[in-house]
Amino acid sequence: MDWQVVIGLEVHVQVNTITKLFCSCPTKFGMEANLSTCQVCLGYPGVLPCFNEKVLEKAVSAGLALNCEVQEFSQFDRKNYFYPDLPKAYQITQLFHPICLNGFVTIDSKDENKKIRINRIHIEEDAGKLVHSNVAGIEESYVDLNRAGTPLLEIVSEPDISSSEEAVAYLQSLRSILRYIDVSDCNMQEGSLRCDVNLSVKKQGETTLGNRTEIKNMNTFKGIAAAIKYEKNRQISLLEKSEKVVQQTLLWDNEAKKTKAMRSKENLNDYRYFPDPDLPPVFISIENVKKSKEDLVELPNEKQQRFQKQYNLSEYDAKVLTNDKELSFYFEDAVQHSQGRAKKVANWISTEVLSYLNENLIEIKDFSVSSKEIGALVLMMEEGKITGKIAKDIFPMMIESGKTAEEIVILKGINVVSNEEEIEKILQKVIDENPESVAKYKNGQDRILGFFVGQVMKETKGQANPKVVNEIFKKLI
Repeated sequence: MDWQVVIGLEVHVQVNTITKLFCSCPTKFGMEANLSTCQVCLGYPGVLPCFNEKVLEKAVSAGLALNCEVQEFSQFDRKNYFYPDLPKAYQITQLFHPICLNGFVTIDSKDENKKIRINRIHIEEDAGKLVHSNVAGIEESYVDLNRAGTPLLEIVSEPDISSSEEAVAYLQSLRSILRYIDVSDCNMQEGSLRCDVNLSVKKQGETTLGNRTEIKNMNTFKGIAAAIKYEKNRQISLLEKSEKVVQQTLLWDNEAKKTKAMRSKENLNDYRYFPDPDLPPVFISIENVKKSKEDLVELPNEKQQRFQKQYNLSEYDAKVLTNDKELSFYFEDAVQHSQGRAKKVANWISTEVLSYLNENLIEIKDFSVSSKEIGALVLMMEEGKITGKIAKDIFPMMIESGKTAEEIVILKGINVVSNEEEIEKILQKVIDENPESVAKYKNGQDRILGFFVGQVMKETKGQANPKVVNEIFKKLI
């Protein structure tokens, strides 16, 4: 029987403000436990929250970038529940009147664009964090409230996602957009972007959704994909045995590679929502929304289309180079310093630079070779001062030493062999030793030329000018 998986995502994004949502405590990651707290964070009686307007600005920017309708009126509510890392025993959030409604993100799905609708974006405060330890068989838990009160945007999608691949594509698109507009660093390792996965299955063609489960607090793309695949198969297996899918909250056990029950799924009335009496409603003028829209930076999709048109790049290369804002800046600056060799720069960054970044788990902002030097390296290749082989050889030296390509070429005494007499001598020897290959070339197999160029490069240890080799070969044959 054919089954269809139906997925909706609740994405929690930490807003990158200097201070928390309702107090002046810093939001810096990695501080000593419970050092970034005050009476407001700790839920002391009688204290009053003071709304951080910078969060409002960033929430509006996020809503506009995600094609939402920014609401002129929004309001904070109290979500009541007890948990050790929630000292007030309630969370300030927005249920009844969120800041943004009805947006969407477009993703690539099965070679076509698919629109994933966004139901709402609302502002809320984060809870603290429980730290568990087991020393000598003694299990203990500690509460760190540094994160309590950190501003969050919760971005709730409609159940439009139908595979683990689409879920990851949607999250990657969200992360890219939010980084572009400087709303969040979306660092999943530090918990700046976390995701709850709501999932159900139904028979193909049915309109009624099945009972859903919610997988809480996912913070890796790989884990999210694995959890979706496992939970989909678990629910299908239950239904095919005529058993019921219980609506509940689950956790993903990454070691066991399966979901585990956490608690039964709560309903809205379990939280006893009501408007927060200590915070007034939020009003946003149409003029302020228009100004925020005018101030938005060029977004990833827009930049991708511009790169394709302006630099004549393929859709794939443009997408790779615009996925990260800093990488797109790096590319454009390198193009300038290469005197406009955009395609060559794109190829070099997509292969050599990104390979190094991925292998060493670093981002372009932490890369030791500047965009200026990458542009200069490409220009040296294009002008025939070095070959591609030499460029690949000196690239690791540039990373390790911090020296420019030109400095390394001078220091190492590397010279491109362009002397026609020397190249002709080597090439004639190669031609004499390979009469069958010569015959194939004369019979129209042009690709054989690459063999002869390769042999000359081998003889010269990669220092022959390929352009000169091509010209001399055609003259000799």
